[in-house]
Amino acid sequence: MDSEKTFFAPENEEELELYSSAASLSDMEIFIFPDLMYALVLANIMSPAIWKWRDEEWFKDIEKKSFNYKINRIKQYVMDHYVFNLDLETWGLTTKQKELDRFKSFIDPAALAQSNALFGYEGDKYYYDVDIRRHFGLDKYATEIIPYWKTETAEAMDAFRFKEGYAGGAGECVSLSALYVAALFIVGRIPLDNIFMIATPLHSQNFIAEKDGFMTNNRRIVTKKMWYNGTELSAKARRSIENERITIVSHISGIVHTFYPKASMLPERFDHFKESFGRFLEAEINFECFANFLYSRECYWHCFQYRHMRNGRECYIPLSCLFNTQRSSKNRFDNESRQALIEEMDSQCFSLSPMKGRTLINDIEEYLTQHPDQNFASLSGFFSRTLEGQDCVDKQKIIRELGDFLKTTPRLPDAAQKEFTNEPGLEIDPGQSRQEIRDYLLEQARKGQRTAILSLYAWRDMENTDWRPFVKAALERNPVCVKESENLSTEELAGYVETFPNQSIYEGKRLAQPDEAWNFKRGDGIEKALMVFDILKARNPALEGQLEIDGRHVELTLHGNGHPGPDTLRFVSEKDMRKSLRL
Repeated sequence: MDSEKTFFAPENEEELELYSSAASLSDMEIFIFPDLMYALVLANIMSPAIWKWRDEEWFKDIEKKSFNYKINRIKQYVMDHYVFNLDLETWGLTTKQKELDRFKSFIDPAALAQSNALFGYEGDKYYYDVDIRRHFGLDKYATEIIPYWKTETAEAMDAFRFKEGYAGGAGECVSLSALYVAALFIVGRIPLDNIFMIATPLHSQNFIAEKDGFMTNNRRIVTKKMWYNGTELSAKARRSIENERITIVSHISGIVHTFYPKASMLPERFDHFKESFGRFLEAEINFECFANFLYSRECYWHCFQYRHMRNGRECYIPLSCLFNTQRSSKNRFDNESRQALIEEMDSQCFSLSPMKGRTLINDIEEYLTQHPDQNFASLSGFFSRTLEGQDCVDKQKIIRELGDFLKTTPRLPDAAQKEFTNEPGLEIDPGQSRQEIRDYLLEQARKGQRTAILSLYAWRDMENTDWRPFVKAALERNPVCVKESENLSTEELAGYVETFPNQSIYEGKRLAQPDEAWNFKRGDGIEKALMVFDILKARNPALEGQLEIDGRHVELTLHGNGHPGPDTLRFVSEKDMRKSLRL
């Protein structure tokens, strides 16, 4: 495959693999090459797609609003326009051995199996009570089969609206994390310095070190108060942090990775992250937190009752009645809306006599209200005494679980074991325009800044990057179009592809990968030509091709042993590019 001289051509096979991974952006590639995580954020920041949000009436005058207003406005926009997607069909399947062969020069396979869900990691057994393959829908395939879970760019997320079954955009967890960081920066004008991306073997979230802290979790924003509200939503947000090792922390200044000895993040920023995240993950013990803890543990509901004055008489309510009512109510037991919650309950929930064997939760509320400054250790004795003789609960177990609920100690990469390098970082400001940011990243890439270079490849900048990595990814990691077209002859394939609108999902001189064009049933002539060659090459590995791009004219010439013809296919391009490639 020929390539003209560019600023950022890979100098060896390892760089070729790295740069090509910026085009395919699978979860496994991001784990191996963690700089890709922020490269995707920067690609989204360069993208016109999110800058268009600024023109939405929904965000009118948002720059004048409070931080809480900004973050909630952006959250609701994401909720309204995107869904979470992690199916196996979107980006297709590969095999463990194929990917291990790719990555063997970068990371030990045994270490990979201990840290990545696709290669053997099964998570905490408390977190996953079903085996990981069934959890992800892989049980119908041989154990060697694993999915290409590709992280979508902003354009690919938006393009799901063209895919059958989708009303709007979609993306998986890393895609949504990257989208959030870019949106907070572009629309919310929030500096990147206090936004940290967090990856575990099975999930990706962001921590925003502002005020008490905020977490993004897929489409949602979780405040510190929500983190401790005991709901199913907060439990889902907490799971990965509570039960998994954090493998990557990514930031505008660099990354810290569990397995790599060198860290490029500024050490003071990593310290700031650890301190801020630690405060977010610890709550003071009060009755609100205790009630929310119980709400999250249905197994303990039958052990408690609540004394309440009703019509001038004392009555007793099982905690299960209170919390079952709360599940479908806007009112809650833990705050000032308690009376309204009780008024919603069925009269059968009220008993005139105390229920035998149930702890009176009023006593716990009174004690916690009167002793607001005690730490958890000093309160353990009170809980132990209060639960004495309680047959339905293991008091040591409930005290231990309460402690875990109030404080999570994240399993972060060990900074003491890292060599923090002095690699040049990146600095962009919310006051800059999109063009200024793109020019800056191009300038930094020319100086050799690694993440800036990768951001241009992730952005699909075909003007300034070498085409070889893009084409390598196109021909090696796009199995969906190959699988779904296997019954079409060459003539039928060319005819079918010509029915696609001649529209790329990427503006300007940028290109979609074959499976992006196939999934969303649209593509520029250059994209169609590469997609057709990918499909035919998969059928006949001996096939060779010559791609000639001259403005609107795209010509793909096919030759090689076993090629059935036709020999030349022609397409129309709107990209106004000129290129000659031997495929």
